[in-house]
Amino acid sequence: MASRDRDRDRELLIPVAPISDNGCSKSSSLPSTPLAVTTPPHHHLGHEAISKVVRSWASKKFMTGCVILLPLAITFYVTWGFIHFVDGFFSPIYNHLGINIFGLGFITSITFIFLVGVFMSSWLGASVLTLGEWFIKKMPLVSYIYSASKQISTAISPDQTSNAFKEVAIIRHPRVGEYAFGFITSTVILRTSVGEEELCCVYTPSNHLYIGDIFLINLNDIIRPNLSVREGIEIVMSGGMSMPQMLTTNDRQVIPSSRLRNMAAFHT
Repeated sequence: MASRDRDRDRELLIPVAPISDNGCSKSSSLPSTPLAVTTPPHHHLGHEAISKVVRSWASKKFMTGCVILLPLAITFYVTWGFIHFVDGFFSPIYNHLGINIFGLGFITSITFIFLVGVFMSSWLGASVLTLGEWFIKKMPLVSYIYSASKQISTAISPDQTSNAFKEVAIIRHPRVGEYAFGFITSTVILRTSVGEEELCCVYTPSNHLYIGDIFLINLNDIIRPNLSVREGIEIVMSGGMSMPQMLTTNDRQVIPSSRLRNMAAFHT
């Protein structure tokens, strides 16, 4: 009786596999050895690491080549387009005459522009130009286009006139601790009940050179850096990238490079 109870308790504690129809246990049909876990060999891991290093090296070198060749390609493309554009002024005349020499129209155009500059620098050329401008100003739409384009071209002209940018100016704008880069175009006397105040008209470009804001600022509140007008135009056109690390003002003040970042960020 006691042995029967022990056998029944053993059956409750130890599960017995069910018996199949052929009298064998289903567990016996399963493999007795555990499944082996396959791991990739070490040489495959080495090949993957080497391929990653090679891909990273190749991509870095490719981007370096792009960074070096991109400005060269843009410069070549713009220069080539400019040569074709200028060459197209006189090349049809040479083609009509049966002379097909590439670059001859470009040389003729450059020579023509030089001769126009020499002629307009004389008294007779200035008189002809004044007469031509008088006719252009009588045209409704053309006069506005000519006036705007002339103001921009006069600003970079070596012969500075009353309509050109007179000086490079730095003003405190738009908040304390930040500065804006601009050009002094003229001066004006402001008469009030208190008295007279001399103001400078400062043009600050906001989109390269042809769009900007005009500020009337007191003469004593303007910082005049030791920069020419042409250098100032290059700074504006480059988005502040050609800004020198240190600016010296005409009154021997020095503007550190930490403040120059605010001026460069204002124009980009």
